[in-house]
Amino acid sequence: MITLTSDFGTPYPAAMKGAILRRCSARLVDVGHDFPRQDVTATAFWLTQVLPEFPPAVHLVVVDPGVGTDRAALVVRAGDHVLVGPDNGVLSPAARALAGRSESTGVEAYEIAVEDPRSATFHGRDVFAPAAATVHDAEPDRLPELDSLTPAEDIVELEFPDPEIDTDRAVGTVLVVDGFGNVITNLPGDVLAGQETVTVDGDRRPVVPSYAHADAGTPVVTVGSHGNVECAVNRGRGDEAFGLTVGDPVRIEFE
Repeated sequence: MITLTSDFGTPYPAAMKGAILRRCSARLVDVGHDFPRQDVTATAFWLTQVLPEFPPAVHLVVVDPGVGTDRAALVVRAGDHVLVGPDNGVLSPAARALAGRSESTGVEAYEIAVEDPRSATFHGRDVFAPAAATVHDAEPDRLPELDSLTPAEDIVELEFPDPEIDTDRAVGTVLVVDGFGNVITNLPGDVLAGQETVTVDGDRRPVVPSYAHADAGTPVVTVGSHGNVECAVNRGRGDEAFGLTVGDPVRIEFE
């Protein structure tokens, strides 16, 4: 299969699918096309959560604020998976995650030869979709044999920020806010072990195992399915209740 991820909304993903299906008969699966516009870090985070759930596949990812510039176009082999997209860091966290879960470990990057695309503004259709179709029909270990690919060096590596954790407090960063308004931080969930309440940016909040363990409208702190600390509201929006948005620092003090 080929999965597709972008910040395009509609109708642009349909053009990418058409460009793929004219070249191969892959099964196409949408990861999503409503990722935050031009937000490479948020997309990279979600890909680390979603792509490892797939069997071996080709993953086409186009969140590309540098489209039309001299940024490289990449094919990245990550274990049994292959990722295709721009060299802006969006691929690297998922590549590391996929390689770590595959029997065939390791990450290998190749640069796509870009020759006279139809436009300078839609490389998803003109560059990445054709490349995804090409690598779909090749075995992952045969990527070096493709004429359109050359080994890439010094690709952009995106690293999520590290939290500061002490015995009485932890300071993290908001990585993403999901569609429910849940504020997802870079703090590992185990910092909440043994805590019934914590202070978040000066306000005391209950620590709960899931949203419904608090009354509707109650701001809570919990551990999400991704394993990180979340600031949330049962049947409400955590970003509004906690006054947090992507990139904000979060200070949690323990009892």
